[in-house]
Amino acid sequence: MKFDMITEENYMLFAMKVYENPQCKSVQEFHEDMNRIKYLKRLFKKYKSTGVLRERLILNHIIILYNVFGIQAATRILFARLDKELHPILKTFLVFLHMFPDNIPETDLVSIPLDKRITDRLRNFDKDE
Repeated sequence: MKFDMITEENYMLFAMKVYENPQCKSVQEFHEDMNRIKYLKRLFKKYKSTGVLRERLILNHIIILYNVFGIQAATRILFARLDKELHPILKTFLVFLHMFPDNIPETDLVSIPLDKRITDRLRNFDKDE
């Protein structure tokens, strides 16, 4: 099956196709990894509404997703599944992690702005310890 564009109808098939976790022993583990997208959405929405940013938890979820799906596939899944209003938050974290690809078919990545507050927090990330 060819995935020119990830949609609501085909994102799960795409995720199953690209999922690469040699330690996965059950379908439940795949679903647990997929739930990380919901967790990110919840954390991003909390940041939008309250200003509370749990950057370490967000970074952990993103890194795990990128480890099991790969950079290009994880990026496509995340941008397809997250609301457009959350894209600047995601882009800021991906740029920080050097995991931001040049392009994906789901959206115009160049037109998405960075979130300045998150950028400032991440610049001081290592200094917080």
